[in-house]
Amino acid sequence: MTSPIAELLHARLAADAAGPLITYYDDETGERTELSAATLANWVAKTANLLQEGLDVEAGSRVVVVLPPHWQTAAILLGAWAVGAVVTEATPASIFLTSEERLGDLLDPEADEVFEHLVGVSLRALGAPMQLRPLGVTDYAAEVLVYGDHFRPYSPIDPDAVALQAGRLAMTGRTVVAAAEELAGRLGLGAGDRLLIDVEAARDGGPLPWLLAPLAAGASVVLCRRPDPQRLQRRAETERVTVTIGVHVGGVRTAGG
Repeated sequence: MTSPIAELLHARLAADAAGPLITYYDDETGERTELSAATLANWVAKTANLLQEGLDVEAGSRVVVVLPPHWQTAAILLGAWAVGAVVTEATPASIFLTSEERLGDLLDPEADEVFEHLVGVSLRALGAPMQLRPLGVTDYAAEVLVYGDHFRPYSPIDPDAVALQAGRLAMTGRTVVAAAEELAGRLGLGAGDRLLIDVEAARDGGPLPWLLAPLAAGASVVLCRRPDPQRLQRRAETERVTVTIGVHVGGVRTAGG
């Protein structure tokens, strides 16, 4: 049995494998990266294999993911759920994935916690590796590419096992999917919608608004980090945006509005 959350991506592959699913902009660096469902699924498979084969993650393992909305974050989250892991932002956990810029705090010799695996995610354009990899840190971008393009979990995934923990709230795979579908309805998302999101506005909301609700609805997302207000109107037109979160674009409705 596969994860109910993983099934959201499988459904999108069946409906539209080639169309844009996640488009990522960083207006400070000029980056634009676009992934179709097929391309994201390839990254998810490689990530799941890295976690399972390379980092000993299995069903029920706690995986801390402290990353902003990003296309690599999407691959990591969906890869962890494909294995059957519990995604959380709280310790204790055996593995901690975070951005390159936040590694310093975790590598402090006086840090309170030590992790079996510490993974740095560069979040750089084109999936480039970290500029400097500290001793004992796994570089996600450098390692993930050597893993297979197809994934099979070592053991069946229990859809009623905890998949996402946020504070005291523990959600199973089934309840995560139900919550994503319910949120998609409240945001007014439907198949074919193109959702423009300010990364900073979505950073603290967890993966439901920017990843899982659009996926459940059959929508796609345009993630904008450090968006230039002067570019947003033209970008919305170019990307055929139909709804926004965290930014206002003339003539485009706000999610939930």
